[in-house]
Amino acid sequence: MASSSGNDDDLTIPRAAINKMIKETLPNVRVANDARELVVNCCTEFIHLISSEANEICNKSEKKTISPEHVIQALESLGFGSYINEVKEVLQECKTVALKRRKASSRLENLGIPEEELLRQQQELFAQARQQQAELAQQEWLQMQQAAQQAQLAAASASASNQAGSSQDEDDEDDI
Repeated sequence: MASSSGNDDDLTIPRAAINKMIKETLPNVRVANDARELVVNCCTEFIHLISSEANEICNKSEKKTISPEHVIQALESLGFGSYINEVKEVLQECKTVALKRRKASSRLENLGIPEEELLRQQQELFAQARQQQAELAQQEWLQMQQAAQQAQLAAASASASNQAGSSQDEDDEDDI
Protein backbone atom coordinates (compact mmCIF):
# COMPACT_ATOMS: atom_id res chain seq x y z
CA MET A 1 0.00 0.00 0.00
CA ALA A 2 1.68 3.14 -1.16
CA SER A 3 0.97 6.31 0.72
CA SER A 4 0.88 8.53 -2.33
CA SER A 5 -2.68 9.80 -1.99
CA GLY A 6 -4.16 11.65 0.98
CA ASN A 7 -6.81 8.97 1.58
CA ASP A 8 -4.23 6.28 2.36
CA ASP A 9 -3.64 7.80 5.81
CA ASP A 10 -7.19 6.73 6.68
CA LEU A 11 -6.17 3.14 5.97
CA THR A 12 -3.08 2.97 8.17
CA ILE A 13 -2.43 2.31 11.81
CA PRO A 14 -1.71 5.51 13.75
CA ARG A 15 2.03 6.11 13.83
CA ALA A 16 1.91 6.87 17.55
CA ALA A 17 0.57 3.36 18.20
CA ILE A 18 3.34 1.81 16.10
CA ASN A 19 6.01 3.94 17.81
CA LYS A 20 4.69 2.84 21.21
CA MET A 21 4.78 -0.83 20.18
CA ILE A 22 8.31 -0.47 18.85
CA LYS A 23 9.51 1.19 22.07
CA GLU A 24 7.84 -1.50 24.20
CA THR A 25 9.25 -4.32 22.08
CA LEU A 26 12.73 -2.86 21.56
CA PRO A 27 13.33 -0.42 24.44
CA ASN A 28 17.10 -0.07 23.91
CA VAL A 29 17.12 0.11 20.12
CA ARG A 30 16.88 3.21 17.95
CA VAL A 31 14.72 2.75 14.86
CA ALA A 32 15.10 5.00 11.83
CA ASN A 33 12.06 6.88 10.56
CA ASP A 34 12.21 4.96 7.27
CA ALA A 35 12.08 1.69 9.21
CA ARG A 36 9.13 2.96 11.27
CA GLU A 37 7.30 3.90 8.07
CA LEU A 38 8.02 0.45 6.66
CA VAL A 39 6.62 -1.18 9.81
CA VAL A 40 3.44 0.94 9.51
CA ASN A 41 3.04 -0.12 5.87
CA CYS A 42 3.68 -3.78 6.67
CA CYS A 43 1.16 -3.74 9.52
CA THR A 44 -1.42 -2.08 7.32
CA GLU A 45 -0.86 -4.59 4.52
CA PHE A 46 -1.01 -7.52 6.96
CA ILE A 47 -4.28 -6.31 8.43
CA HIS A 48 -5.71 -5.75 4.96
CA LEU A 49 -4.65 -9.24 3.87
CA ILE A 50 -6.12 -10.95 6.96
CA SER A 51 -9.35 -8.96 6.90
CA SER A 52 -9.88 -9.62 3.19
CA GLU A 53 -9.37 -13.34 3.69
CA ALA A 54 -11.62 -13.33 6.77
CA ASN A 55 -14.26 -11.52 4.73
CA GLU A 56 -14.11 -14.19 2.02
CA ILE A 57 -14.43 -16.94 4.64
CA CYS A 58 -17.34 -15.06 6.20
CA ASN A 59 -19.09 -14.75 2.82
CA LYS A 60 -18.55 -18.45 2.03
CA SER A 61 -20.20 -19.39 5.30
CA GLU A 62 -23.09 -17.05 4.40
CA LYS A 63 -22.55 -14.81 7.42
CA LYS A 64 -22.80 -11.04 7.45
CA THR A 65 -20.42 -10.35 10.33
CA ILE A 66 -16.77 -11.35 10.50
CA SER A 67 -16.24 -13.27 13.72
CA PRO A 68 -13.00 -14.11 15.54
CA GLU A 69 -13.27 -17.63 14.14
CA HIS A 70 -13.19 -16.21 10.59
CA VAL A 71 -9.99 -14.32 11.43
CA ILE A 72 -8.42 -17.46 12.90
CA GLN A 73 -9.37 -19.45 9.79
CA ALA A 74 -7.90 -16.67 7.62
CA LEU A 75 -4.61 -16.85 9.53
CA GLU A 76 -4.51 -20.61 9.01
CA SER A 77 -5.34 -20.46 5.30
CA LEU A 78 -2.73 -17.74 4.66
CA GLY A 79 0.03 -19.71 6.37
CA PHE A 80 0.11 -17.78 9.64
CA GLY A 81 -0.98 -20.74 11.77
CA SER A 82 1.90 -20.14 14.19
CA TYR A 83 0.13 -16.95 15.36
CA ILE A 84 -3.14 -18.66 16.24
CA ASN A 85 -2.27 -19.49 19.88
CA GLU A 86 -1.29 -15.88 20.57
CA VAL A 87 -4.41 -14.63 18.77
CA LYS A 88 -6.59 -16.87 20.93
CA GLU A 89 -4.88 -15.56 24.09
CA VAL A 90 -5.45 -11.96 23.02
CA LEU A 91 -9.06 -12.79 22.13
CA GLN A 92 -9.58 -14.22 25.62
CA GLU A 93 -8.05 -11.07 27.18
CA CYS A 94 -10.38 -8.90 25.09
CA LYS A 95 -13.38 -10.92 26.19
CA THR A 96 -12.32 -10.59 29.83
CA VAL A 97 -11.94 -6.81 29.53
CA ALA A 98 -15.30 -6.53 27.77
CA LEU A 99 -16.95 -8.60 30.50
CA LYS A 100 -15.46 -6.36 33.20
CA ARG A 101 -16.78 -3.30 31.37
CA ARG A 102 -20.25 -4.82 31.13
CA LYS A 103 -20.19 -5.69 34.83
CA ALA A 104 -19.11 -2.15 35.71
CA SER A 105 -21.84 -0.63 33.57
CA SER A 106 -24.48 -2.88 35.10
CA ARG A 107 -23.62 -2.01 38.71
CA LEU A 108 -26.71 0.15 38.94
CA GLU A 109 -28.78 -2.76 37.71
CA ASN A 110 -27.18 -5.02 40.32
CA LEU A 111 -28.08 -2.70 43.20
CA GLY A 112 -31.54 -4.18 43.30
CA ILE A 113 -33.12 -0.73 43.47
CA PRO A 114 -35.73 -0.02 40.83
CA GLU A 115 -34.91 2.74 38.37
CA GLU A 116 -37.89 4.78 39.56
CA GLU A 117 -36.54 4.74 43.12
CA LEU A 118 -33.09 5.77 41.93
CA LEU A 119 -34.67 8.63 39.99
CA ARG A 120 -36.65 9.70 43.06
CA GLN A 121 -33.49 9.64 45.18
CA GLN A 122 -31.67 11.67 42.56
CA GLN A 123 -34.43 14.28 42.46
CA GLU A 124 -34.38 14.44 46.26
CA LEU A 125 -30.63 15.05 46.24
CA PHE A 126 -31.05 17.77 43.62
CA ALA A 127 -33.76 19.41 45.76
CA GLN A 128 -31.49 19.31 48.82
CA ALA A 129 -28.64 20.84 46.82
CA ARG A 130 -30.94 23.61 45.55
CA GLN A 131 -32.13 24.27 49.13
CA GLN A 132 -28.56 24.49 50.41
CA GLN A 133 -27.62 26.80 47.55
CA ALA A 134 -30.60 29.04 48.30
CA GLU A 135 -29.68 29.16 52.00
CA LEU A 136 -26.10 30.10 51.15
CA ALA A 137 -27.30 32.82 48.78
CA GLN A 138 -29.64 34.14 51.52
CA GLN A 139 -26.80 34.22 54.04
CA GLU A 140 -24.54 36.06 51.58
CA TRP A 141 -27.30 38.58 50.87
CA LEU A 142 -27.84 39.20 54.60
CA GLN A 143 -24.11 39.67 55.12
CA MET A 144 -23.98 42.15 52.24
CA GLN A 145 -26.96 44.03 53.70
CA GLN A 146 -25.31 44.18 57.12
CA ALA A 147 -22.05 45.39 55.60
CA ALA A 148 -23.93 48.07 53.66
CA GLN A 149 -25.76 49.21 56.83
CA GLN A 150 -22.49 49.34 58.74
CA ALA A 151 -20.93 51.37 55.94
CA GLN A 152 -23.87 53.76 55.99
CA LEU A 153 -23.65 54.12 59.77
CA ALA A 154 -19.93 54.73 59.56
CA ALA A 155 -20.44 57.32 56.81
CA ALA A 156 -23.20 59.01 58.80
CA SER A 157 -21.06 59.01 61.93
CA ALA A 158 -18.12 60.46 60.01
CA SER A 159 -20.36 63.07 58.46
CA ALA A 160 -21.80 64.01 61.85
CA SER A 161 -18.36 64.32 63.40
CA ASN A 162 -17.22 66.45 60.43
CA GLN A 163 -20.23 68.70 60.87
CA ALA A 164 -19.63 68.94 64.61
CA GLY A 165 -16.01 69.78 63.96
CA SER A 166 -16.84 72.48 61.42
CA SER A 167 -19.49 74.07 63.68
CA GLN A 168 -16.91 74.18 66.47
CA ASP A 169 -14.52 75.94 64.06
CA GLU A 170 -17.25 78.47 63.24
CA ASP A 171 -17.84 79.10 66.94
CA ASP A 172 -14.11 79.64 67.41
CA GLU A 173 -14.08 82.13 64.53
CA ASP A 174 -16.99 84.06 66.05
CA ASP A 175 -15.04 84.43 69.29
CA ILE A 176 -12.15 86.10 67.55
